[in-house]
Amino acid sequence: MRDLALTHAVPDDRTQARRQTSFLIVFGIAVLAALLCASPNLADPMMRFDDFPAYFPEPKYFWLKTLNEGRWVNYLWHLRGVETPSWLNFVFYQTCWALFGASIAYVAFRDDRRTWFAAILAALIVISPPATLISLWYNTLIPGLALVAFYAFLGTVLSQKQHRFLLPVFVVLGFMSYTTYPLLLLAVCLVRTEQRSLLDLIGLLALFTLSFAGAVLIAYALNFHVHGVFGIPLADWRHATPAQGFAGLIGNLSVVRESFATFALHSSANSAFRAMFYISMLGLAAVALARQAPLEALYLVAGLLTGAALVTVQCLKTGAMVPPRAFIFAWLFFAVILVRAAYHLYDQSDRRKRLASFCVILVFALGTSQTVAQYHSYRNWQMETRKLGEVLANETGPIHVFGKVLDLEAAQVSFIQDPLALKFRVRQVSGAELVLCDENPRHCASPGVSRIEIVGDPGRAQFELSLNGGA
Repeated sequence: MRDLALTHAVPDDRTQARRQTSFLIVFGIAVLAALLCASPNLADPMMRFDDFPAYFPEPKYFWLKTLNEGRWVNYLWHLRGVETPSWLNFVFYQTCWALFGASIAYVAFRDDRRTWFAAILAALIVISPPATLISLWYNTLIPGLALVAFYAFLGTVLSQKQHRFLLPVFVVLGFMSYTTYPLLLLAVCLVRTEQRSLLDLIGLLALFTLSFAGAVLIAYALNFHVHGVFGIPLADWRHATPAQGFAGLIGNLSVVRESFATFALHSSANSAFRAMFYISMLGLAAVALARQAPLEALYLVAGLLTGAALVTVQCLKTGAMVPPRAFIFAWLFFAVILVRAAYHLYDQSDRRKRLASFCVILVFALGTSQTVAQYHSYRNWQMETRKLGEVLANETGPIHVFGKVLDLEAAQVSFIQDPLALKFRVRQVSGAELVLCDENPRHCASPGVSRIEIVGDPGRAQFELSLNGGA
């Protein structure tokens, strides 16, 4: 049996140079994979309606999220007062994600000369479908992901003791950026571990649990100090049904099932067959890894189960569904378990070697095709709204919009969640100000004002313009 146990010996200059070169190669491949898969979205990146305040930046639109989500790090980012191009923000975000993937892949294969194993793992991490879904909030999540990526990178240069010493600080900051980011930090520590043992695993999980609990308490305390509420009350749009006693917990089991089922389908291009394939691959890879490196398998499965447990507790407690993008940790553990299992099988029989390689390549191909298709699906919305913005660029005064924005074909294909997406998007492209009359009917009684009509059946509706400038 081969279990991962990194040496404590200080590497010589030649070994250090080889490791640096290996890391740069893995990082370069991770960046290339991230940008190639996101290429349909690079020049004019898609962003969700509630990501625009971070782009402009306008903290007043984000303020309520400090109460309802505890996102204090993101709020500080909104205060920066500098607007940078959306494409630059998106490329920086993807580079941070690639740095995270490369760092965790590098430490997973630190003492192996076959750099291509680390490169495959890094690429498999960056094309994660949940990561693609969450990347539409890239302006908001830049500081949080940068912190996560930096902690992962520190795992490549610091000792294990130094790295773990910093975990509580990064867990607190990560939690106040995005709720499941701390699980990415835990994954780095689990993969980074040099001498594995049951006692060490228990200690690490205890440290993470205390750090996570501390992060929650700090967010609660900040909310109490600023908002006068000790806690993080969920926003109305989440349709939460907080559990009242044991009966309430049992009633919320359906929310747990829905959250996990929705994640499985959204990560599998809405294909139940593909979802079952991924689950089967995870199970088989975990068994294969457990046979070859039982402690390594225990560490990784424990991390995955810790994440699943936190999601389950959240669903049971609040009765609110956890969106698929929050499961970003699950694909990460899946990728690490799959590639590490393939690595351990690689030097065995040719049959096992070919089978393991085929499974990794197939999962990578399926994940890549889904990620590329996902980014491509936003192009019509981006093009139509960009053209609209160009027409409106010379308009002065407010422009009234009549009709339902969500009836537009491009809006439905791109899963536009709120009519505000059109208002913010046109402002981004042209600076023009739209008034959504369905939302503000009393502000749309003025005659002779430039207007946009959204006409047609839902799913086929189009823009019709009547502008003062005669466009």
